[in-house]
Amino acid sequence: MADKKNIITLPHVALRNKSTRVGVITEEIRQIVSDMEQSTLDWEDSRQHELGVALAAVQINVRMRIVIIRSSFEDKTDRTFQHFINPEITKCEGDLVEDYEGCLSVKDIYGMVPRYEKVKIKALDLEGNAIRVTAEGFLARVFQHEIDHTTGTLFIDHIKDSQEAFFRLTEEGKLQQLDYEKDIRDNRILW
Repeated sequence: MADKKNIITLPHVALRNKSTRVGVITEEIRQIVSDMEQSTLDWEDSRQHELGVALAAVQINVRMRIVIIRSSFEDKTDRTFQHFINPEITKCEGDLVEDYEGCLSVKDIYGMVPRYEKVKIKALDLEGNAIRVTAEGFLARVFQHEIDHTTGTLFIDHIKDSQEAFFRLTEEGKLQQLDYEKDIRDNRILW
């Protein structure tokens, strides 16, 4: 079992591994979900300008297809999560829209990432019940980001125009564009 405070970051190799499906939802699975929630909240509590929106189990070095997503993106005092076991995207709809993304496992770096506007998801809840979700906008982006984690894909893998696509959050909470050659590639920040 992973230390619940230990969110792994690049270049940790586990982030590039595919996660396995959960067969049976046991007390161990429920404990992993609890650890994921606490890890996300601990991370958030250590940041002044960021919200812990979601987490995949691989980010605490548990290679299982488990994703948690914040119940409210608007109310930081709502510290509850929805749980998705074996989540899969069944359909993508709409245009690809670029927007900023960050990741708890890609320390302090943000990027402009194209994602579908709308996705349909199937998964299990913590009781083993089949659930289906249609997500649009930011929630659709979050689902795509987290389900990517279960396949070993990170948001930086979707960035095609790396020259102007990477940013760092300043102490004032503003995104500052990075010089790809100097700040990213030559310093091997993302590898």
